[in-house]
Amino acid sequence: MADTGIPHFHNQSGVAVIHVGAREFMCIGAKPPFDHPHVFLDMGSDDEIVCPYCSTLFKYEASLPAGACTPPDCAHHETAKAA
Repeated sequence: MADTGIPHFHNQSGVAVIHVGAREFMCIGAKPPFDHPHVFLDMGSDDEIVCPYCSTLFKYEASLPAGACTPPDCAHHETAKAA
């Protein structure tokens, strides 16, 4: 699947909270191949949401760009697979 502009985040390191610059994004759990089903999360007007698969708490931080997060290594960028 190609990156379609929806930010993807993971919690490979097991941090308690990931601050994100988007209210709509995908949580993938850990890095592949240990990821969970990629779930679309939408905070709506709230400032936080918990992933129903891995229980990671995501908090919205307006000062971050849409695809960025703190800690920064929790941002996941899908790479193209060779045919």
